[in-house]
Amino acid sequence: MNSETVSNLVTTGVGSEAAPVEVDEPSSKRLRPATSDVWKFFKKLGPDKDGVERAECKGCKKVFKAGGKRYGTSTIKRHLDSCTQIKHEDIGQTIAELQLKMGSLKIDSGVARDMFAGYVVAGDKPFNMVDDRRFRNWVKYISPTLKLPSRNTVKADIVKVHKREAAKLKKILVSIPNRICLTSDLWTSSTNEGFICLTAHFVDENWKLQSKILNFCHMPPPHTGYELSSKIFTLLTEWKVDKKIFSITLDNASSNDTCVEHLKSTLDVHGSLLCGGEFFHVRCSAHILNLIVQDGMKICGDAVCKIREGIKFLRKSESRMVKFKECFEDIEGLEYTTALCLDVPTRWNSLYAMLASAIPYKKAFELYKVKEAGFREYCPSSDEWRRTEKICDFLLPFYETTKLMSGTFYPTSNLYFLQVWQIQLILMNSLKNDEVLIRNMGEKMMIKFKKYWEEYSVVLAFGAVLDPRFKLNTLVHCYNEIDPISVKDKVEHVKSKLYKLFEVYDQNSSTTVESSSQLSSNFSQAISSAIGTQLIKIVGVSIFIYLIICIFNFSCFLIHILFVMQRI
Repeated sequence: MNSETVSNLVTTGVGSEAAPVEVDEPSSKRLRPATSDVWKFFKKLGPDKDGVERAECKGCKKVFKAGGKRYGTSTIKRHLDSCTQIKHEDIGQTIAELQLKMGSLKIDSGVARDMFAGYVVAGDKPFNMVDDRRFRNWVKYISPTLKLPSRNTVKADIVKVHKREAAKLKKILVSIPNRICLTSDLWTSSTNEGFICLTAHFVDENWKLQSKILNFCHMPPPHTGYELSSKIFTLLTEWKVDKKIFSITLDNASSNDTCVEHLKSTLDVHGSLLCGGEFFHVRCSAHILNLIVQDGMKICGDAVCKIREGIKFLRKSESRMVKFKECFEDIEGLEYTTALCLDVPTRWNSLYAMLASAIPYKKAFELYKVKEAGFREYCPSSDEWRRTEKICDFLLPFYETTKLMSGTFYPTSNLYFLQVWQIQLILMNSLKNDEVLIRNMGEKMMIKFKKYWEEYSVVLAFGAVLDPRFKLNTLVHCYNEIDPISVKDKVEHVKSKLYKLFEVYDQNSSTTVESSSQLSSNFSQAISSAIGTQLIKIVGVSIFIYLIICIFNFSCFLIHILFVMQRI
């Protein structure tokens, strides 16, 4: 094949069949096809008035100068790292799929390193996994040209990815029009080091609920309320959201009360809080419920202790569990379907799970006691089994409420009021129970209930009012069941607080509209001589814009309350 024949052939793409095309003028200059992977994420717009090629990002729709010898694709490649509308981890996968379809896999080392860093973080993998000889051999077999990074490079890549994603999140937090709710907690590691976690909950521009961990960092002692407040305020300032906070949810540690007071005063000085911070502090409902039940479980008696020790005895060796399961063969209609579980001291619902797993096997416990003499002291008596069943029935609503209010994939603020009301009714009825043990548990739990929930959280009661299934009529009914005398005052109290919060949002909307109206007024005066008949229409449009903005801002408030006020 001579050179003239070669110049007269044009192929349609790599890996596809050659499509010979006759060219009339072999010497004429032909446009070279765009082969860079970035064009998967950009749209060519052609030359502008200045003759320079333009390209538009398919994610954020920004336009860049790109193409040709002068600009190339460097600018738009850098944009891919900062674009908030394109998920970075999808870029590598898309490029890989595209190259596979083309018949040859060209690996971009930068994309590969970013994807590997994401894998290490998501899978909690050790950095030194890249030093494993068998792992390196496997990667070399898959792709001989891919150079694996060192452990230090992997660490640096993870820090780089974190900084990039943090910058994207900061842009989102600054751009959203609504306010942000916070949750925070403090942990002590096995090495006695303190760590603080700060999470933001908000509704994004697409009206989707988002929960993002802003910081998980070391918290040196002392862990006083003042130090916690200073740390949280510093973190909020770094994220530039200190003027967009609506509330913070914390557990009931004594230091947290001091933390909230100091943080509220700090934010309020800058005029950052709504209604002077009246709705700023929200107590963790799941933690309160845990404290209530833990107080009641302190007087459960020996039956619960025997069941706990009996399960420990059985699970201590495999031979004991084998012998225990053999007992089911001698009991008609009883099968070992659910494993026996132990409770965890810090989670009361695990105690309920332990009792619920043991009660169906009480006959097996009795039979195993006959076969194993050492088990006799751990097997409850018939009367103790009966009391345990009553305790389990009594705790069932608390267990279901804990699971419901601890949900993370659905809003819970609208459920708070009814759940707390149900718990209060159960405790009131327990004081009249025939079983002495249940009455004593109810008395202890009612004391703790009144400490935290004698006055229901007003801001969380808004969730029930704004839920179209409930509204104010539900509050009237619930308050009437508890105390008919104070129904009117309590309902009016909730209504007044709701109206007060709405007025604040309405004033903020008015400020925005006044600026818009002023611009419209100046424009009207400038052209009134020519279009005087249009003045009434302009005023009408201004009023319409005002109403729309009011409705939008209050809608943001409604969605904000319903979705994020109780993320525990």
